[in-house]
Amino acid sequence: MKTSWRSASLVASAAAVLVLTTACGQDKADTSTGSQNVGAAPAANGYGSAGAAASPSTGAGAGTAGAAAGTQTQSAGQLAVADTDKLGEVVTDSAGMTLYRFDKDTAEPPKSNCDGDCATAWPPVPASGATAPIGVDKTLLGEVTRTDGSKQLTYEGWPLYRFAKDTKAGDTKGQGVGGTWYATAPDGKKASGGGEAAAGGSAEAADLPGLSTRNDPELGEVVVDKNGMTVYRFEKDVPWPMKSNCVGECLEKWPVVAPVDAADTKGIDNKNDGRRGYVVNNRPDGLKQQSIDCWPLYTFAGDKKPGDTNGQGVGGTWYAISPEGKPLGKPK
Repeated sequence: MKTSWRSASLVASAAAVLVLTTACGQDKADTSTGSQNVGAAPAANGYGSAGAAASPSTGAGAGTAGAAAGTQTQSAGQLAVADTDKLGEVVTDSAGMTLYRFDKDTAEPPKSNCDGDCATAWPPVPASGATAPIGVDKTLLGEVTRTDGSKQLTYEGWPLYRFAKDTKAGDTKGQGVGGTWYATAPDGKKASGGGEAAAGGSAEAADLPGLSTRNDPELGEVVVDKNGMTVYRFEKDVPWPMKSNCVGECLEKWPVVAPVDAADTKGIDNKNDGRRGYVVNNRPDGLKQQSIDCWPLYTFAGDKKPGDTNGQGVGGTWYAISPEGKPLGKPK
């Protein structure tokens, strides 16, 4: 399913990202994380009970002490493709447990942004002992090194997780949680519909590019993310040298938009002229944040469905962003 032109494209895209990070007054930083094919023999599977709850706004767990350690560390064995009534075909481990991907992770390069309580609610799938589903190209599988040094299984570049509230084969309770968690389809994309998907958008929203635009009746053409959620800029940020002033608790209400490859956009000003441009903000907290015209991008936890603009004008500092990076609806 992967081809040589795709591999070449990924190498070129990664190189382009490294060049562009020198724009907006930033120092160049290598943000790549290795992903290698894995295919060791499958191991036996067993699961304990799980009792983690997930936060809709962040995807992190709350009250997760009951999650079983065995669930967090068990090999996936030989993956399988299961046909579900609501989601269509999804990837599962050898025990039939649904495997998920997280929108705040990145696939190019592979990187997990789910640690701590989040990783208790969404146990990372170990890379060791995993093999591809029957009839699926084994090169779709890879691995990424997590911040704790462990190896996590990737599928088409996306780190894979189980959901602690899925307690039996066929459960898909993690679908759509927080508008950021989705079952993995056999091609590596997000399975659409079902579960709590209404919180993160419709099936159509799941098929959007990483960044695109929609026509808002009041604001005009606004930028939206891959789930159709409105994208904002913060007037207290600085575009040159680029700096985000939304840190700590601010990020709970205003999550950053993860890097999006320029090829995975539609209608966005993603050109770079050496000063202004479409570049990645390498934040001091370790997060990687997409920008337009050197303005860091965010979504708003108070927006519950595509089309919501509940963050517009909040505090007189937050505004929906145009595809050129301008604040929409800001008083003159």
